Amino acid sequence: MSLSIDPVPGLPEIHPGDDLAALLAPALASLGLTDGDIVAVTQKIVSKAEARLVPGDTRAEAVGRETKRVVARRGDLVIAETAHGFVCANAGVDASNVEPGTLALLPEDPDGSAERLRVSLVERLGVSVAVVITDTFGRAWRTGLVNVAIGCAGLPAVIDLRGKRDHLGRELETTEVALADEVAAATGLVMGKDARIPVAIVRGVDRGGAPDGPATDLVRAPDEDLFRTSPLQALHARRTIRSFTSEGEVPRAALEEAIAAACTAPAPHHTQPWRFTALTSSAARAALLAAMAQAWREDLRGDGTPEDTIARRIAKSDAVLGAAPVLIVPWLTFAGSHSYPDDERARAEREMFLLAGGAAVQTLLLALSAQGLASCWISSTLFCQTETRAALGMGPAWSALGVVACGIAHADGVPGPRPPIDVSDFATFR
Repeated sequence: MSLSIDPVPGLPEIHPGDDLAALLAPALASLGLTDGDIVAVTQKIVSKAEARLVPGDTRAEAVGRETKRVVARRGDLVIAETAHGFVCANAGVDASNVEPGTLALLPEDPDGSAERLRVSLVERLGVSVAVVITDTFGRAWRTGLVNVAIGCAGLPAVIDLRGKRDHLGRELETTEVALADEVAAATGLVMGKDARIPVAIVRGVDRGGAPDGPATDLVRAPDEDLFRTSPLQALHARRTIRSFTSEGEVPRAALEEAIAAACTAPAPHHTQPWRFTALTSSAARAALLAAMAQAWREDLRGDGTPEDTIARRIAKSDAVLGAAPVLIVPWLTFAGSHSYPDDERARAEREMFLLAGGAAVQTLLLALSAQGLASCWISSTLFCQTETRAALGMGPAWSALGVVACGIAHADGVPGPRPPIDVSDFATFR
């Protein structure tokens, strides 16, 4: 197999509203475009033709509008997920190769743009070709930019080789080839940002007999993304979620990872004053909830609370805790604390341990969130210590620090992005 990449020079400047196929067709025909060729075009000329341009003095606002989710941030640089699912610098908002004072946005539907261009070229030139729309992306683990496919039509974006065998006969278990990205990267050799070559023809690509597919096939599913959020953004992204779906299981390994992370919280005097009881069976959860409900009934009745009010409070708690597939009860012990003769230092010693317990609970919540699990902390067990210890077999030295409900978030129960925090409301710098 031989492969060739031919730059398409001499194209005019593209303006909003231009018929891109009409402008490209003569140049492509002059280079002998044939069946099976792939026409690669830069995102920039597609965005220009589709009038995806905004004034350049609103860059921060443009990035904000184009951002679906912030993945990472450092200074002025934002790595963001776009509405398309792409993760790229500044949500794809770019000032290169456009008029001064202007910014280019990504096409609204790059796969749709590729298909429309492909159909028009086929009609004008009478040859069966594919189209790839390219853009330059950075890569998380390597320096430098490469062309990738953000839109594709007429060829498979991904070739799935799983189940096939390598040359030694071993079955391939995970291999999926990003064909459209490979094509796009190859065109970068002739379409430099300073070369005024926004189009290239790629010939001789073996498509492996795979069916055609859009560039959206290249976007990794969120539940397969091990690097979905940077550590700092993960702190902002965690939300309290009280609605869980019954679909899917919570992996024990994920719970163990979260508990291990919680045990890294700071604690006084080199202690590790925590334990965690994870209730993964319905019987275990029901036993705890029944013990808690009985304790509340007795306490509230003693306070003269009406029965209907008691029932509503218990039902409200059960609506969250009873629906969660996993309940985790964090425990704290004051064993290992120092004794002091004066009340002030004794109180400070106890508060240090309580702070350590709170840090462990917060770390647990963050670790669950980092693994794609929804969670919420509820204080319920704080008010029925004896009953909680009895239900879960803990000794008198242990105090329950509420309960963490966790599981897979119900789609209707996921809150929107956290509103921006004005640090000046909470911090003073001296």
